[in-house]
This record gives sequence, C-alpha cells and structure tokens, in this order.
Amino acid sequence: MKDLAAGPVEEREPEFLAGSGLAREAFEFARAAHEGQKRKGDGSPYINHPVELARLLHRSGNDDDELLAAAFLHDTVEDTDTTVEEIEDAFGAGVRDLVDAMSEDKDVSPWAARKEHHRDKVEAAGERPVLIYAADKLANLRGMRTLFANVGEGASSRFNAPIDDRIQVWRGDAEMIARFHPELSLLADLRSELDLFEAERSTTA
Repeated sequence: MKDLAAGPVEEREPEFLAGSGLAREAFEFARAAHEGQKRKGDGSPYINHPVELARLLHRSGNDDDELLAAAFLHDTVEDTDTTVEEIEDAFGAGVRDLVDAMSEDKDVSPWAARKEHHRDKVEAAGERPVLIYAADKLANLRGMRTLFANVGEGASSRFNAPIDDRIQVWRGDAEMIARFHPELSLLADLRSELDLFEAERSTTA
C-alpha cells in the first residue's frame, strides 16, 4: 500500500490565477489561514483542498471572481479563527454570504444530521453556493476513493462516519444539486464517481 503520511506538496498559486484580483487575494488569505493544517485523508496541506474546488469550478466554466474567491475561502470560517466579518471586510458582502453558506454548524449532531442541516442551509442560499457545494462534494468523494484504493475499509477510521453513511449523504447531495443545476458537469461527475466507488467497494467485499 502507498504511504500517505507525507501527502502531496503544498499547492502553489493556481495556474488560472493571472495577475491581481479578488480570487488571487482570496487564495493568499486562505493559504495563510490554513497554514499548518493537514487533510485527514492523505495528510496533505489543507490549502490543496480549496484550490481543488476553485480549479473544478474554473474548469467547468465558472470564472466569476466572487465565486472562485469563496471557493478558496469556503472552509476558513468553519476550520480556522477567521470570522464572517473578516471575510466581508476583506472581500465584500457577496463573498461573505457564499462563505457563510458553506460553513457548517458544528454544534449540530450526530454527523449525518449536521450534513443534512448544512445541505438545507446551502439549498436555502440559492444557486451560487450550490456550485461551490457541488465542487466540494466531488473533491471530497475523489479523495475518499483514492484513500480507499490504498487502505480499503480502514479509510473510515480517518473520518467521523462509516463509508456507507457518507455515500448515502453524497447521494442526497446529488439530488439537491440537481434541483438547481441538472445539467451541471460537476453533478454528472459526482454521480459517476459515486457509481464507481460503490462498484469498487463491492469487488473488495
């Protein structure tokens, strides 16, 4: 099995960020806010995850500067000491609203209830945050598939819920995303990845 302890190197400025602008400033802000944090799955620098979200959105044709900025910042309020007020001061009310929609309430438990609560929050916030949400779910699922390929069912031990529960939540996420963006390429990719993941697990059971 591949050793995931070290993880990939820290992501440098993404290739699609040219010159100055809101999204580039958000990347720098997020990189500083998440400094020293690691992803649970592969131990990679945390900033790699928001970069992946922004890249997914960019590649799917979303060049909205506020949307990309919020993708970089989507976990800063939830997982660092950053406040929504600081996001608004630095990036404006539009980015603040998107980041706020993407921030889970960690006081909600158990895990599945928290995920459903967050899904409802994003749905209530409308079409734009749903795009970031779709990219987030796709990135997380791909990360889980990679981890599963290396450690099998032991992947569950690195997270707060069994894989079966996570798949059920991802299916619900896909249904919500489809209500807003039925033709979204990120949605098609999410569904395809889910089908592949379930097939892979069935062959190792």
